[in-house]
Amino acid sequence: MYVTFSIVTAVFNRESTIAGALQSVAHQTYDTIEHVVIDGASSDATLDRVKNFQTPTMRIISEPDRGIYDALNKGIRAARGEVIGLVHSDDWLAHNSVIAKIAHAFEDPTVDGVYGDLQYVAADDPKRVVRHWRSGEYNPSLLRRGWMPPHPTLYLRREVFDRYGLYDTSFRIAADYDAMLRYLVKGQIKLAYIPEVLVKMRVGGESNRSLGRIFLKSREDLRALRNNGVGGLGTLAAKNLSKISQFFIKDDQSA
Repeated sequence: MYVTFSIVTAVFNRESTIAGALQSVAHQTYDTIEHVVIDGASSDATLDRVKNFQTPTMRIISEPDRGIYDALNKGIRAARGEVIGLVHSDDWLAHNSVIAKIAHAFEDPTVDGVYGDLQYVAADDPKRVVRHWRSGEYNPSLLRRGWMPPHPTLYLRREVFDRYGLYDTSFRIAADYDAMLRYLVKGQIKLAYIPEVLVKMRVGGESNRSLGRIFLKSREDLRALRNNGVGGLGTLAAKNLSKISQFFIKDDQSA
């Protein structure tokens, strides 16, 4: 069963990294991937870089937005594919057959979403792995222990967004966590896990670039947990503690 894909990239002033994200999508072996790039009216050379990589299957929207989640919602609404995923402007798909492997998992019509593992790499040396997020198989009982799939690796059928909504833009940092909890708790969607690194991400993202942002992230995570009836401070603590082991896991894909 052939599945059509849309990949959404939201970007603002990332002229130094956007090329890697775009190339990783363009080099995929899977046919006919629509790439929707939402530029928030960048003031640097980002838009020029995007246009340099434009392909017949890329659509570019450049206009001011109200932050990353507003931009992602805009991209999802504009997307035409049956399955929608994200490639952030500081990230890239780990190899050229990532989407082909995800498509194979979606051949099961009962699967609503597919996810895999994530590697964080040094911003100044993408070959140096800082943190390896081996997510493992999903079980609903894990949510109260702070588990979630790595958001950049998660691909969802369009019907999930249509039924259970997009990102809540009242969250500044944790709208992805809130949305994933909503899909898993309210939607009870079925996930398939690919046990390998699908995405590489540079460290220094929006949620951890300062102590103030870390505090805001924790506060918003707690609101997401309570909004979705998953847990409270104990679950938040478990979620944060679960990250520690990710700094020590070694994997043969880290080279």
